[in-house]
Amino acid sequence: MVFETLRIVVGPIPVASKEPYTLETICTSTMDCREVPGVVAGGFATIMENTGTSNEPESIPLIDNATGSNQNSAVTDLELQSDFIRDAIRQDLSEGRFNRVHTRFPPEPNAYLHIGHAKAVWIDYGIAREFGGVFNLRFDDTNPAKEEQEFVDAILEDVRWLGADWGEQLFFASDYFEQMVEWAIVLIKKGKAFVCDLSAEELKDTRGTLTSPGTDSPYRNRTVEENLDLFARMKAGEFADGARTLRAKIDMASPNLVMRDPFMYRIRHTEHHRQGNKWCIYPSYDWAHGLEDSIEGVTHSLCSLEYVIHRPLYDWFLDELGIYHPRQIEFPRLKLPYTVMSKRRFIELVNGGHVDGYDDPRMPTIAGLRRRGYTAEAIADFCRRIGISKADSIIEWHVLEDCVREDLNKRAQRVMAVMNPIKVVLTNYPEGEVEYVDAINNPEDAEAGTRKVPFSRELYLERDDFREVPPPKFYRLSPGKEVRLRYGYFIRCNDVVKDESGEVVELHCTYDPATRGGDSPDGRKVKATLHWVSAKHALPAEVRLYDKLFLKEDPDDVEQGQDYLSNLNPDSVKLVTAYVEPSVATADAGTRYQFERQGYFCVDKTSTPESLVFNRTVALRDSWAKIEKAK
Repeated sequence: MVFETLRIVVGPIPVASKEPYTLETICTSTMDCREVPGVVAGGFATIMENTGTSNEPESIPLIDNATGSNQNSAVTDLELQSDFIRDAIRQDLSEGRFNRVHTRFPPEPNAYLHIGHAKAVWIDYGIAREFGGVFNLRFDDTNPAKEEQEFVDAILEDVRWLGADWGEQLFFASDYFEQMVEWAIVLIKKGKAFVCDLSAEELKDTRGTLTSPGTDSPYRNRTVEENLDLFARMKAGEFADGARTLRAKIDMASPNLVMRDPFMYRIRHTEHHRQGNKWCIYPSYDWAHGLEDSIEGVTHSLCSLEYVIHRPLYDWFLDELGIYHPRQIEFPRLKLPYTVMSKRRFIELVNGGHVDGYDDPRMPTIAGLRRRGYTAEAIADFCRRIGISKADSIIEWHVLEDCVREDLNKRAQRVMAVMNPIKVVLTNYPEGEVEYVDAINNPEDAEAGTRKVPFSRELYLERDDFREVPPPKFYRLSPGKEVRLRYGYFIRCNDVVKDESGEVVELHCTYDPATRGGDSPDGRKVKATLHWVSAKHALPAEVRLYDKLFLKEDPDDVEQGQDYLSNLNPDSVKLVTAYVEPSVATADAGTRYQFERQGYFCVDKTSTPESLVFNRTVALRDSWAKIEKAK
């Protein structure tokens, strides 16, 4: 039997191990599949068994790593995708470099995750799941000056929300500090590391340039005994911050500046968010990165493209120590226009009061996108669409917006809301009477059912749906013209009421009682269907209409003397008071709706039944707006 796709079970992973597991057969579209032992660091991977019959095998339930429970509804056929990372992994498996797949997502807990991290999670977790492997979530908490528990908690929430299941594979680099120090001592004893007294400025001056070699530190040839003594005293807290560093002894003439005796440890008397004051020396990312991967038994360390030049150092440390050696593979960062994707700049934007926190819906953070109304499914679809390439590229926002439109079109309940109201009085409708019309909750989902919407003599319509003097191709309401009210009746505009300034403030219309539900018994047709709300029953709501955070595609495109903040868009959010139908009165924060003919909106976390607040996720495409823009 030959399978074009695999269904994979990823089970509980109680412990980390660097020991490989035995994988006798890897299934591809050209190989027979059979059950193979797949113990991976305490977990398992089950591949379909070839029964020799023509019947399809029973579906294998996906196991929730966190609970061990079956999640049949989550089972999906994982197609054997092809990109340069997956091709490299398949090659490693076929050539015997590894006989398993083990990935990790290693965020630093110094800010909130952004959509670029979502791409990394999608790659790391998706590949582990696709190959029946293991996925670790590891916090690279090696810089206590910038790390906080708030960021740890936010990252856990974001990764879980994105759909990645790390089970019991949650790790912290700080738990490996003792082992890292032992390995540093190994390099000192081999003469491959030394304690350096140069200051940061002096070290910079001796580094050299891309075209000229660096200069050896005057402390480079200290004896092993002296280096061991000084390093022990560094660890014991004897020296002040910045007084000394431990550096690798490699090659100050290397054409790769990263290899010019990089530092491994610096002194920092700062309390750690998990370790307290136990440590006063902290490892560099380059030193810690490969060691963490090795300790956890990672096979493929998937990094962003800027780490290409760091790969030789990653390999050097592992080879010099003679420990288990994962493979590092790099992929390009995700870039979006009209925003920034720097954690440092997120902090500046928040601390400077330019945005309303890390979850401001204008921010490209996962928390901001979630608050704005984006779904994890839409973000995953976005990652699938853009794929994995070897070169940097800028992905336009409309690609992400198309993904969320498609997803919310299938799941969001429809309601009616009027953003810029004009009052309509149905002069022939009985005063004081109220009736309830049946409205479809979601035409894409028959099981979503219907709801009752109140209809009365006085209504609110969108001001943009009326023109006193209609231009060509304008089929909405105007004097003497008839339109259909969604789920309601045909109405005709008879009179226009204006204020002293000449602005239209009220329309007097008549309705046709025979057209209830939107069809005319005599067969006459109208060319426009408008949404509305009952003025008596509609609820006021604050609606936040979001635009791009920056005015320029590249926020760093500034005049001399300015910085990216000068390109902030002063109109990136517009607040309007809208009127919404009463069915949304008790909606929970995070509930998503389609406001008919407007767009998709999400109930904000600050919303209450007494004071409703909605964030616009994305607008619908407006055909008339396109016509007017073309003019």
